[in-house]
Amino acid sequence: MPIVIPNLDEVRKFAAKLHAEGKPWKGEVFGWQAEYNPERPQPPLDSKMTFTPADFCIGESGIWFFSLMWEHGKEAEPVGF
Repeated sequence: MPIVIPNLDEVRKFAAKLHAEGKPWKGEVFGWQAEYNPERPQPPLDSKMTFTPADFCIGESGIWFFSLMWEHGKEAEPVGF
């Protein structure tokens, strides 16, 4: 079965929609498992951050993976990896 990599602009639009809704989500989209976690006021363990940023990830480690993190706050543009 061939691996289909989705258009990253479409992935970003989907993640932005989830981010605007601000609710946790987990499921399949564009043929890949994906997950969104909204920002939380508690900082991550052993971190100097003052909050846990919202994040979105899609794909499977070792095959294809893409993630976004709103590390500069929920109103800022996310950083993609």
